Amino acid sequence: MKIAVALVAGALFGAGLAVAGMTDPNKVFNFLDLSGRWDPSLALVMASAIPVAALGFVIAGHRSKPVLEQDFKLPGNTRVDARLIAGSALFGVGWGLGGYCPGPAVASLADAGLPLVAFLCAMTVGLFASSKAARWLEPARELSRQA
Repeated sequence: MKIAVALVAGALFGAGLAVAGMTDPNKVFNFLDLSGRWDPSLALVMASAIPVAALGFVIAGHRSKPVLEQDFKLPGNTRVDARLIAGSALFGVGWGLGGYCPGPAVASLADAGLPLVAFLCAMTVGLFASSKAARWLEPARELSRQA
């Protein structure tokens, strides 16, 4: 049941991205081009997603447990630290250079060209590399916490 719900939610999210035109990397490039053909539609899509997400958080906050799980899986670390800032910066640079965010990139697979395939390969390598780097850096982070 959880897999079916996840599949439907993912398909709905992908369809929403496609309908909003967010699977076109030129939307991102034009949004970032403040001195040329600036296109505010990306900001409008983000701004419209905020109240929808806020409503979901309000509804979830009134529940004792999720519908398809035993408990809520919330992040343990809520601090803004160097790791979060570095990851956010790297994400933003990749998004600006590639024109794709991970969600729209996957939603664009139906019309995959070489730039999209290159982006997805780079994203996959980055995911594995960040996982390895996190394990490699964990002993140093633990030492700094103890000091």
